[in-house]
Amino acid sequence: MSDYTTAQLQQLSLALKEKARELGFHDCAITLPDASAESESYTRWLEAGYQADMAYLNENLDKRFDPTLLLPGTRRIIMLRMNYLPTEAPITGVLRNPDKAYIARYTLGRDYHKLMRKRLKQLGQWFNSQIEGIEVQFRPFVDSAPVLERPLARNAGLGWIGKHTLLLNRHAGSWFLLGELFIDLPLPVDAPETEQHCGRCRACLDVCPTNAFPEPYVLDARRCISYLTIEHKGSIPHELRPLMGNRIFGCDDCQLICPWNRFARRSSEPDFQPRHGLDTASLLELFLWDEATFLKRTEGSAIRRTGYEGWQRNLAVALGNSNGSDAVMEALRNRRATASEMLIEHIDWALQQLSERHAPRSLPLLDHPGAGRLPE
Repeated sequence: MSDYTTAQLQQLSLALKEKARELGFHDCAITLPDASAESESYTRWLEAGYQADMAYLNENLDKRFDPTLLLPGTRRIIMLRMNYLPTEAPITGVLRNPDKAYIARYTLGRDYHKLMRKRLKQLGQWFNSQIEGIEVQFRPFVDSAPVLERPLARNAGLGWIGKHTLLLNRHAGSWFLLGELFIDLPLPVDAPETEQHCGRCRACLDVCPTNAFPEPYVLDARRCISYLTIEHKGSIPHELRPLMGNRIFGCDDCQLICPWNRFARRSSEPDFQPRHGLDTASLLELFLWDEATFLKRTEGSAIRRTGYEGWQRNLAVALGNSNGSDAVMEALRNRRATASEMLIEHIDWALQQLSERHAPRSLPLLDHPGAGRLPE
């Protein structure tokens, strides 16, 4: 490795970035394997309990701040991003229809972990083929290890971390996924993003349905719909259920409102396109899936992460927030007969919500001061 000159390493870097684009990545940058600057803020976040019951976030802190402990000998981290917003998938129309199911756009197609990890491995193998006389040690990561990918992506110059804690890129907004390739070759590093470009805007903070941001740049997972519908395995707090609307797997509100996403590009990647009509499905249709159907139609999908019981729980809450119908009430009652204790709790909540909403209202008495008057 010491035989390579600065000019040769620069040429290898340029070739690597070109190959990354050929493989479907939309940006590629290189940084040092160092996230030690995040230690203080990350520790404060944990101490506040904002990680909820995601205990794994408390683990391997040394590896989070020093990525070389994940792959000894690592000298550089190649950060890559890939746009994922499906080409035709509607967004706001579904979100505004209480009888439709809103699923975070990143998970409408196949599980991105497998796609990106495969491409990263191909990139590493190709890079090795370009090196004469040595074999570069590399390892791909896509949410598969304690890697602080957003700070590392910022350090590589791929964007800045917005007030909603997501990475923002001035040319692509935030509708993209991140992956990284650890290597033991000292390629030239890219300039970090040192500026915050959110200004006084706080649209993402104010639009959050459950007020999950106690302050800018800080997310309280205990109130986050993405956490509640994906990671959380127990009962959803009563006070948050009405605020979840029809969001049954993840939430995109803070991205939808962000002005920087006017620069976002939709992806033509086949694996990111919606499957089984999940971009426009009704809540009732999905609630009627039995477990075998759920497992079949979520095969190779990130939705599997919530499990069938979690899926039913999320749908029950959403149905409680829907317009409701006789068919919905019947489906909820029928499912209750075979449901777990945890699911019964959410079904009963939904039935109560719908019953109260559709209860007939008494007519005003004729001697009421407003009786017989047209509304002003």
